[in-house]
Amino acid sequence: MLIALVIVTGSLFYSRYLSQKLGKIEKQRVETWVEAQRTIASATEETNLNLAVKISSENRDIPIIEATATDSITGNYLNLDSAKAASSGYLTSRLREFKKMHPPIVLTLDQDSSESLHYYYGESRLQRELRYFPVIQLLIAGLFIVVLFVIQRVANKSTQNRLWVGMAKETAHQLGTPLTSLEGWSEILKSSFEDMDADITTGDQNKRQILSEMETDIARLKLISDRFAKIGSTPQLEPADIALHLEKMVNYIKKRAGIGVQFEVVAEDPPYQAAISVPLMDWVIENLLKNALDAMSGRGQIQATLLKNDRQIIIDISDSGKGIAHSHFKKVFNPGFTTKKRGWGLGLALTKRIVEQYHHGTIFVKHSEPGRGTTFRIILPLV
Repeated sequence: MLIALVIVTGSLFYSRYLSQKLGKIEKQRVETWVEAQRTIASATEETNLNLAVKISSENRDIPIIEATATDSITGNYLNLDSAKAASSGYLTSRLREFKKMHPPIVLTLDQDSSESLHYYYGESRLQRELRYFPVIQLLIAGLFIVVLFVIQRVANKSTQNRLWVGMAKETAHQLGTPLTSLEGWSEILKSSFEDMDADITTGDQNKRQILSEMETDIARLKLISDRFAKIGSTPQLEPADIALHLEKMVNYIKKRAGIGVQFEVVAEDPPYQAAISVPLMDWVIENLLKNALDAMSGRGQIQATLLKNDRQIIIDISDSGKGIAHSHFKKVFNPGFTTKKRGWGLGLALTKRIVEQYHHGTIFVKHSEPGRGTTFRIILPLV
């Protein structure tokens, strides 16, 4: 882009230089033409007019208007549209235009009198083209810069997409091996407890409870691995009721929130059928609910609202937390952007990718005020 700007700037100055140089050449040509007219006007029978006539006839591009000393047009002109010249006002208009461009070249008819003719001239076609050439070049360079900018954005987005996919696949792969091992050990422990007698000790009960909690955590890790595996490839979308999954994720987060946080789900017009990838959409809702929970200091209200029309399902996740500044509405979805002391700033970026690229929906900050809470809105196509 910088190189394009340098080229255009250099071309502008060079074109101006050429235009000025051509202007001087054209002035000399007009002066030579006027001198030829003087020779023709004052010729005698012995005068050889071959050169004067040749010079006079060779001017086919520089427009000239002949006028008196008082700028009264005589009716003689050169290289102007004769059809337009026949209409009133055309020559007068062109004369005013020429007067602004160049001073007239004066031809004195008789040295013993003050009678003279003034010749006003304009720009040749080459001069006009040279004058507009930098503008055309600037437009081409501007188009070139725009194309470069678009290509750069597409390339950056493509690189980012490959990075997301690579990271997701690698994460799912790395989780797969220890998960398989943990599942195996879990089954061994479960079978050993099943072989025990009915009369078990308190210690054995505690071990069974630990095993149950371990199986819950393994199932959670499998869910996380499944989510990363799906975000690393094109997920299969299936019709599902959003209300059921919203209720499930609210209950999941509710168990992990303090008693000072109140949850409410509003879904007054079921069912809410949409084509979704269940693990990924659960992840989206979980991320938004966790962010809402993090925005409150252990006290407040989180409300999930479902709406629908003929074409769309609308999900609003609202909280009464610290809110977001208006200047950050779009930045919150950028990878790496976070207002938390501890955080990678990837949650909302992944959420946006899942909603928009995989579910063909939209997510944005509907409303937020610092100190008064935030509402995120998701819009999904209705099945």
